[in-house]
Amino acid sequence: MNIADVKQHIIHSVRAYLQRDAEGNPVIPVEKQRPILLMGPPGIGKTAIMEQIAQELGINLVSYTITHHTRQSAIGLPFIVKRNYGGKEYSVTEYTMSEIIASLYDRIELTGVKEGILFLDEINCVSETLSPTMLQFLQYKTFGTHRVPEGFLIVAAGNPPEYNASVRDFDIVTLDRVRVMDVDASYEAWKSYALSAGMHAAVLAYLEIRKEHFYDLRVEPEGKRFVTARGWEDLSRVLQTHEALSLPVGKDLVRQFLQSDEIAEAFATYYELWLKYRDIYRVQEILAGKAPEEAQKEALRKAPFDEKLSLITMLTERLTQSFGTFCRSLFVQEQLREVLLTLREMADEGEEDLTEAVQSIAESMRENLRRKERAGFLSREDAATAREVAKALSEAAPVAGRGSGAEAFAPLKDWFAAREEQRLEQAQETDAQLTQAFAFLSGVFGEGQEIVLFLQQLSAGDKSLKFLHEYGNEAYFRYNRLLLLDESRSRLQEEIRALSLDG
Repeated sequence: MNIADVKQHIIHSVRAYLQRDAEGNPVIPVEKQRPILLMGPPGIGKTAIMEQIAQELGINLVSYTITHHTRQSAIGLPFIVKRNYGGKEYSVTEYTMSEIIASLYDRIELTGVKEGILFLDEINCVSETLSPTMLQFLQYKTFGTHRVPEGFLIVAAGNPPEYNASVRDFDIVTLDRVRVMDVDASYEAWKSYALSAGMHAAVLAYLEIRKEHFYDLRVEPEGKRFVTARGWEDLSRVLQTHEALSLPVGKDLVRQFLQSDEIAEAFATYYELWLKYRDIYRVQEILAGKAPEEAQKEALRKAPFDEKLSLITMLTERLTQSFGTFCRSLFVQEQLREVLLTLREMADEGEEDLTEAVQSIAESMRENLRRKERAGFLSREDAATAREVAKALSEAAPVAGRGSGAEAFAPLKDWFAAREEQRLEQAQETDAQLTQAFAFLSGVFGEGQEIVLFLQQLSAGDKSLKFLHEYGNEAYFRYNRLLLLDESRSRLQEEIRALSLDG
């Protein structure tokens, strides 16, 4: 399965394991809650999806690369205690709490949340002295004499032997006590994440052309060569930063992230072309409705596929920024609407100082934000959105009227209405940009594969889908219907041909 499928399986597992019966006991007994063992090549995003799952579910994540630990840090340090057996005193060895188990309790104390994921990476690459401890842990959920707290799902990850010479095989007894998920490197699964995360358009366009370069890991006589999803994402961030600072980008820089001379050179060459395409096709002007000259249209029609795809990806990247702004402003307004409903109730009940009430709610939100950030419950984007909500409320405080009832609440209502009007104007502008993109592509290429590629990219991003669901776009729905109609017609023709051959 791909990494997106794995993510859904783990989310479902967390929900199932946390399900309680009427008496408050786990529906699936703790001893039957099997750990999950992810087996797949390195760098495909196993750790990243753990962070996404924890943030989406609002639970803890404690992550360890187990190869960095010794037997002592895993099971604790020995100490001597006195015990009385049969009337005689004996010296007995006990162990301090495992560093890993202790970190789970520390996390619960920090966040106040008792549920979470304990993620152990490279679990089948541990040292010989630690290997029995790992097998005991997977079978019984204990390190030494201390159990993992109830409410924590155990997820371990390992690499197949072809990727790591240090791999140790698990025996059947252990494998029969875990849920094994084999994870494959999948560009299509990563692509959806990459579009939403704002990856560099050159990376996305290149991988659309050379999908076989998305993941490449091999051992050759000259040494190891590898290209991973992690490498592409990190390279994307560096490209964006270098462009913002007007710093050069060459093969030497690319090679630091893509550990393959062949692929690094191919991408570096493509990136130079991509910069030229960006200068030729001014995406912002296209989205503003500026019609290209006929000569430029004809040149683009005759252009190679990679040039057309680069332009389409540039359009998608720029539109995704606008979709992101729409999604954030929509969420902020929804949060502010909830707060204003509370403030209206307070005004109706005779609260005479709405200014102080708004300030109090804003400060409570900031404190909640600080707590969630310390706990790691928020992504960078979610934290930025939460700060925007708190900031907007701070700006609203001086607006609130004195007294009580509708008269005091009216200025806040007007303030919110003005924000909503501004939000809708931004949405209309984004809608117009998307319409202009369709007009440009259809004007140059007609209703060919270029429109299909553009529709596919729009349909792969969660921000674009959110915009289309909430606001809509006539051009998108029109071309999407045509595409579905063409697909239905093609399937029908294939069925007719099959029936004719059978006859």
